[in-house]
Amino acid sequence: MKSLFKKICIASDHAGFTLKDKIKDLLISKNISVIDLGTSDTVSVDYPDYAKKVSKRVKSGKSEVGILVCGSGTGMAISANKIKGIRAAVCYNLKSTRLSRQHNNANIISLGSRLTSKKIAFKLVSTFLKTKFEGGRHLRRVKKI
Repeated sequence: MKSLFKKICIASDHAGFTLKDKIKDLLISKNISVIDLGTSDTVSVDYPDYAKKVSKRVKSGKSEVGILVCGSGTGMAISANKIKGIRAAVCYNLKSTRLSRQHNNANIISLGSRLTSKKIAFKLVSTFLKTKFEGGRHLRRVKKI
């Protein structure tokens, strides 16, 4: 697995905890540095709190991109996108993931642990981390967000 990014952060709620830890372990095994912002177990927590942690870290530049995992991916993405400068995309297949980076310059991938297998999640994260933003006409549009 290759990554265009050196500074990556990850977080989940209770529903996404197990998948988040597997993604984190995969990245570490590929010598990709990742900062885990929680949660640390499957005890119920509020996903907006963790989306905010990742979003603020990405916005500040402490991390270049973020990975969020909750049950569907939707709640995390909605919460993350409330922060100016964040472009969180719910990704569910390779095409949606590639396009989120190529056309939208997404800086956070949001995954649904109840909808995405570990195998697919690994492929989506890998695709997200290696796909370049195309710029051009897409840059004009992203600037309008």
